[in-house]
Amino acid sequence: MAEMINEPKILHKAIHELDNVVGKERLVQESDLANLNYIKACVKEAFRLHPVAPFNLPHVTTADSNVAGYFIPKGSHVIVSRLGLGRNPRVWDDALTFNPDNHMNNDKEVVLTDNSLHTFLFSTGRRGCPGMLLGSTITTMLLARLVQGFAWELPSNEQHDVDLKENLHDLAKARPLSVIAKPRLPLHLYNTS
Repeated sequence: MAEMINEPKILHKAIHELDNVVGKERLVQESDLANLNYIKACVKEAFRLHPVAPFNLPHVTTADSNVAGYFIPKGSHVIVSRLGLGRNPRVWDDALTFNPDNHMNNDKEVVLTDNSLHTFLFSTGRRGCPGMLLGSTITTMLLARLVQGFAWELPSNEQHDVDLKENLHDLAKARPLSVIAKPRLPLHLYNTS
């Protein structure tokens, strides 16, 4: 959300997609997700720039291997830098800029659970994350509901952009996101009980 609030054009494009696919007379449902490629691209881009953890869990090689000209002996512990992959300027144009169009594929469906090593959202292989589909679906639904349901703005006493600096000890934002959410759908859609 913070990245999208900093980039109003991206936020408006996501709102436009939701209004066209879902409309304003009902809340987005899981069955709508297949048609919400831009929303899924926003989630995938957020995972790319702001992974849940800087590294994956360590793996141990079961045989001597050569990877990109490097010899890795059997029994070596190997970790992958999620930050390094997601922010690699040799893979991503303007690697530190939030750009959901990085994941749009000529009208093909955006897939959050692919195993591309350009973004390492979840563990992969035999011991991959069993909650990958559930986690990505819940995250996408949450973003879609927040974008569909509310107009977002910074408080008048805040600076012009959301501060995206991260904590030194983890990847969480250093300062909490402080925004104002105003309903943008008919009031009967908001469950107040």
